[in-house]
Amino acid sequence: MGDAREGGTASVDGTWSADPYARALRTGRGPLFLRRADGWLLPLELERWCAAADAADLEVLRRCEGAVLDVGCGPGRLVAALGARGRRVLGIDVSDAAVARTVALGGQALRRSVFESLPGEGRWGTALLIDGNIGIGGDPTALLTRTRQLLAPGGLLIAETVTDPDLDERVRVHVTDARGAVGDPFPWARLGTPALLRYADRADWTRVDQWTAGGRSFVALRRRTTKSTAEAPKSTAVTSSQRARKPSGDRPVAEA
Repeated sequence: MGDAREGGTASVDGTWSADPYARALRTGRGPLFLRRADGWLLPLELERWCAAADAADLEVLRRCEGAVLDVGCGPGRLVAALGARGRRVLGIDVSDAAVARTVALGGQALRRSVFESLPGEGRWGTALLIDGNIGIGGDPTALLTRTRQLLAPGGLLIAETVTDPDLDERVRVHVTDARGAVGDPFPWARLGTPALLRYADRADWTRVDQWTAGGRSFVALRRRTTKSTAEAPKSTAVTSSQRARKPSGDRPVAEA
């Protein structure tokens, strides 16, 4: 769950690059939560994100095609695992701490929002939205449209969904830890597989497969090639907080 916190009205640093998320990434330890205004808490699986790729992750990576873009790469376990297999892979994340950890593992990573200009647009073979990153920006249609722009014709998107099949939720949340430290609020979405498939169909994707592994749910989507290659404009839900800051915000940590 790296880029998942994009789309808030706060600055990138205020939302995710500052404590408590950055502090937890540096130590590799939680607990860490997403908190709604009504007090609801969602535990974040920080220790799993900071560990090596597990069996469910490896099943995702086995299905990847061509060059892979990991959107919201977090601490970089998937980037590192793909790189170790000789695959061309780039991770992007708005968190300095996440990018630094990915690079420390030997991975290629940029501090960049998915809604900013990215290397290889329209040429990536696979995009990954794992660890809840289908929630990026709180607008599934905007995210699916943008991801489609990044992939080559016929490209593959693999997304992780929540296990509740009826869930289709858009809320504002913030990150908090056990000590009560909080980040700034940002928009967030949580989707079960049926909801994701509804949004995907409207955004010109075709379902390839869906599966569960390790108590997690995944969907593979194929970019349709039957319509015009002209893409819809980016959603107005993308705010100024998602644009690169000059010079440091737009500077690659490791070039793809």
